[in-house]
Order: sequence, then C-alpha cells, then structure tokens
Amino acid sequence: MVACSPTPESGAGTADADTNRPQDVFWNSLQTLCDQSFEGRVVESEPPDPSFETQRLVMHVRECAQEAIRIPFHVGDDRSRTWVLTRTASGIRLKHDHRHEDGSEDEVTQYGGDTRGPGSDETQEFYADSLTADLVPAASTNVWTIEIEPDRQFTYALRREGANRRFRAVFDLRQPVETPPPPWGER
Repeated sequence: MVACSPTPESGAGTADADTNRPQDVFWNSLQTLCDQSFEGRVVESEPPDPSFETQRLVMHVRECAQEAIRIPFHVGDDRSRTWVLTRTASGIRLKHDHRHEDGSEDEVTQYGGDTRGPGSDETQEFYADSLTADLVPAASTNVWTIEIEPDRQFTYALRREGANRRFRAVFDLRQPVETPPPPWGER
C-alpha cells in the first residue's frame, strides 16, 4: 500500500533548525510529489549506456513518510530500482534498493551515501558510504545529486570523483504520467 503523509514544516532529526533548513525545504519539496509519476530522459551518460538511453524512464514518488521516501525508478520494463531517501540525525541518506523480478535482493543493492552539509533548498549531494566502497570499490568516490526545481524538474545525477563517470537523468514535473506498476518485490 502506498503511504503518503505530509512532513511537518519543522525538520526531523536532532540537528539545529537553522542548519537543517535547506534539507527541510528539500524534503518538503519531495513530499509534494508524493503519489505522482514523471517521465524523464538521460541528458548525460559517460561512458554512454544505451540500456538507459533507449528506454522509457519513469520515476514514481510512491511512499512518503516523515522519515523515509521511496521512489521507484523504472527503465523500460525493468522495475528493479528504487531510490530510498531517509532522514538521519545529521542530514539525509540516499540508498539504491535493487531487486530481482521475484522480489529478492540483487547482490549489488543498498549502496549510496549521506549528505555532508545542509546543501540547498533545491539540491542535495550524497557521498558514497563505506558499504558502497566495500560492495563496489570503484564506486567509493561516487557522489549522487538530487535536484528539485519545484513545478519544473527533478534531476538525478551521479559523478565519480577522479574518473570519467557521469550520469544525469531529468524528469519533467510539469506533466505527471500514469502510475506504473509497483517495483519488483512490492504490491
């Protein structure tokens, strides 16, 4: 079942309200997208990845709770990916939940990282954590970015520091699309 509830204006966690303000605004912007789906397109991919560039991309802000937001990311008929954002005492965490069609976890799953500062109202960066470094050593310098330009676009990006690895997908928030089927492993 989809759970969508608004987040109070005051931030979650134990950090000082002035320090957390940009993350609270960012979080609330995500909350306004709850239960909506949006189509996107790849605008940068280095090295090129035709498996993304030739498929329909749809994100669905499916579950919104005060401390967690789940956003399935569909690539064509592949429903294996979900971005999971959670509030922490010091910021926001991004994890990538990867599942097989039967709902079981992929062997490469739950990688991601945490913010290292307040970010801005529209942009948060997530630096690879130790689990990511252990799981995928080449990804130890990954930085994921999520940008929300309210009523305009949502951007998901990846850059690998010290390497020529870049990915950026942009989703049009002005035109919601039909809700896709649930991600693999969920009903």
